[in-house]
Amino acid sequence: MSQTGNRRERPKVAVTRKLPDSVETRMAELFDVSLNLADEPLSKEALKSAVATADVLVPTVTDTIDAEVIEAAGEKLKLIANFGAGVDHIDLKAAHKKGIVVTNTPGVLTEDTADLAMALLLSVPRRIFEGEKILRSGGWTGWTPTFLMGHRIQGKRLGIIGMGRIGQAIARRARAFNMAVHYHKRTRLPAQVEAELEATYWADLDQMLSRMDFVSVNCPLTPETHHLLNRDRLKKMQPHSVIINTARGEIIDEEALADMIEVGRLAGAGLDVFEEEPTINPKLLSLDNVVLLPHMGSATIEARVAMGEKVLINIRTFMDNHRPPDRVLPL
Repeated sequence: MSQTGNRRERPKVAVTRKLPDSVETRMAELFDVSLNLADEPLSKEALKSAVATADVLVPTVTDTIDAEVIEAAGEKLKLIANFGAGVDHIDLKAAHKKGIVVTNTPGVLTEDTADLAMALLLSVPRRIFEGEKILRSGGWTGWTPTFLMGHRIQGKRLGIIGMGRIGQAIARRARAFNMAVHYHKRTRLPAQVEAELEATYWADLDQMLSRMDFVSVNCPLTPETHHLLNRDRLKKMQPHSVIINTARGEIIDEEALADMIEVGRLAGAGLDVFEEEPTINPKLLSLDNVVLLPHMGSATIEARVAMGEKVLINIRTFMDNHRPPDRVLPL
């Protein structure tokens, strides 16, 4: 990691991955910052070395900040300012026990992730990936009435698992396509929000799954949601159903999903996240009715810069001895 900024009275901030230039430049102006210009994931030993001397660690989803890494933190480390909304890669309980505050960057990636979820939702039933693949390979011989027939999404039922910011943004988009919105969530939305989204609540996830044409996964990854969609649950879905996942890969039993799509028990999937990123299940790679993207839900310039700005605000607020606006507490 390269060092920038020499004023030792500034807080020492260790950044684990390459961030947008404007964000890194502002960090250099404000802090004694170590940047990862090579943009290579840090090893566990490198992470332990970083937390041993830094005041603030700025990790991303590619960094496993487990109890071992947190235990290696020096007395100076008081803040982990995560670049991203999800914090399942950070041991929140271990950080809390050691007196380290954890923050994230919620809200700013909502619309971009919802856009991508809808792109996947459209791509699978309209067989966009298959058409593009045939065209590029030179296999298209011209228009015919029965070539690559898919399905419309108008009038279909969309079941959203997790109705937070992103889930609600997807619901608004789905209503614009005249889809019927259903959702499952631990706590039911207020009646006014339900009415605005024209959304039907299901307390029982299994009952919802058995009735949906599309299912969008938008809940956080927790011990309770790991393999929430396991083989038994996937079997409850209808053979024409399509799954969209822009949340976390571990929420779905990926092997079971691939098996069921392969034998026609599910119609397809649109996936932006995977269980063993960046490794992809070979079965998924072989299926034309599965659209795969490289975890790019928030990959817009606007979102990534806004995420960086939230990190900066959280650090500055904390260093000014105030409660950072995006503090995350262990469950």
